[in-house]
Amino acid sequence: MKIRVIGGGLAGPEAALTAARLGCEVELYEMRPVKQTPAHQTSDFGELVCSNSLKSESENTAPWLLKAEMRRAGSVLLQCADASSVPAGHALAVDRVEFSRLIEKAIADEPKIKVIREEVTQIDPADGITIIASGPLTSSALSGEIARLTGAEHLAFYDSISPIVETDSIDKDRVYFAARWDKGTADYINCPMNREEYDAFYDALISAEQVKEKEWEKLDYFEGCLPIEELARRGRDTLRFGPMKPVGLRDPRTGKTPWAVVQLRCENLRADSYNLVGFQNHLKYGEQARILRMIPGLENAKFLRYGQIHRNTYIQAPKVLAETLQMKEHPSIFFAGQISGVEGYTESIATGLLAGIFAATCAHGKTADPTPRPTALGSLVHYITHFEGKRFDPANITFDLIPPLEEELRKKIRDKKERHRIQCERALTAFDAWLAALPHPA
Repeated sequence: MKIRVIGGGLAGPEAALTAARLGCEVELYEMRPVKQTPAHQTSDFGELVCSNSLKSESENTAPWLLKAEMRRAGSVLLQCADASSVPAGHALAVDRVEFSRLIEKAIADEPKIKVIREEVTQIDPADGITIIASGPLTSSALSGEIARLTGAEHLAFYDSISPIVETDSIDKDRVYFAARWDKGTADYINCPMNREEYDAFYDALISAEQVKEKEWEKLDYFEGCLPIEELARRGRDTLRFGPMKPVGLRDPRTGKTPWAVVQLRCENLRADSYNLVGFQNHLKYGEQARILRMIPGLENAKFLRYGQIHRNTYIQAPKVLAETLQMKEHPSIFFAGQISGVEGYTESIATGLLAGIFAATCAHGKTADPTPRPTALGSLVHYITHFEGKRFDPANITFDLIPPLEEELRKKIRDKKERHRIQCERALTAFDAWLAALPHPA
């Protein structure tokens, strides 16, 4: 059976090459250069629009584990990345021109792939297997078709991300746990500010250097999701009546209500990271580090993620996708890449790899089990297909997504690096078993 792959970024070529390697005839659609996106400069496959980094190669880190699994599964794009790598410390960074050239060559050398340069505007589930990997800048026509298939309410058009800090880097002597008006349990970490501290923070915030927007990144911000620096420009006390409102957050150590409060909300059950509530922003990362460390208790904060707001078209995967990246309502349609709800180059390639495996297995009339939960690939897919919170945001691979060790073992092993090593060892063992059990093409 023929497989149609839509998108020539990272996930699409990986899916196409994987499916072809597994014996399927593939049509790979890319609308460039017939129709350009606002961000791309070329019509090359695998063009990297932003950074040239595919993240850490340090052993036993989450990005390393994800790439280790992908390499074991034969990821072609990772082979291209390795062959075009440039010095970048502990990260895998590539010469972006050479990287694209190698991808182009891999596709051209694969006789089972036919490249079609045209925009896809219609998708009929009855036409056979389709992998949608059109990326965050999916064309308006295709976005409309995806909205029709998924339901318009299951398609998002912007990304709003608050900064996340590592719990161990918070100065516990300068903060306190409390919930507003003491309702429920004291789950929030509160960073209190006096008037002088608030004024200094406010002045730094409104004068901070923002990320320079490209034309294609301009947003009509939702009122409930304004960048904190934009909100601050409405007046000096605006934040004190918004995300930094101190009312109902009396400091138990002094018995008084602070002038302003920054609240930190737990990111996971292990409580090893917290996000800054309402602190989505469009500031440069260096500026964020400088200004956010003015918050009492965060002077030495280690940021696991900085705040962002940018255009990013993606589906509400938890409502739409099964663990095999197939639509629940239309199993002949698969999603991969950033449009599926992952964030990052490596994660996009990873979901392209999986979509290619699952689609090819389906094309051969067989069934493949989802990737095991303990693996990086399995954890990433588990997140985008099982998230249960109020707002689904795209995610990079982190240890927050990977199942922790058993409580007894965690108590016994205090060293975080050793815990991560064991998690990685278990993940690779589970991944190897899954890979060996995959049904072979007929």
